[in-house]
Amino acid sequence: MIRSIRLQTGLAAVLVAGASLSFSESPGQALYKARCQMCHGTTGQAETAMGKATKTLPLSDAQVNKLSEAEMVALTRSGKGKMQPFKGELSEEQIKDAVAYFRSLK
Repeated sequence: MIRSIRLQTGLAAVLVAGASLSFSESPGQALYKARCQMCHGTTGQAETAMGKATKTLPLSDAQVNKLSEAEMVALTRSGKGKMQPFKGELSEEQIKDAVAYFRSLK
């Protein structure tokens, strides 16, 4: 009986831990939400007021789609148009993580 209770308790703990891990944000997702979402939107379609005001291109735009990941990283690092450069504010790894998350929204 005690062994069965321990087994069930252990199994429940593993399931709870696994569920909480699956709902946690990736570093790229957290950065995107904090630094990019205000213009690029939750889905990457630039549907926000700021995105519309700055004429941010949506992820579905052909110009955006043809960019490689390396090109997006370079644009994020250096800035483009009204987008500020993030070099010096974010590490190279953080920029790559945010770009990877943005690209995953396709």
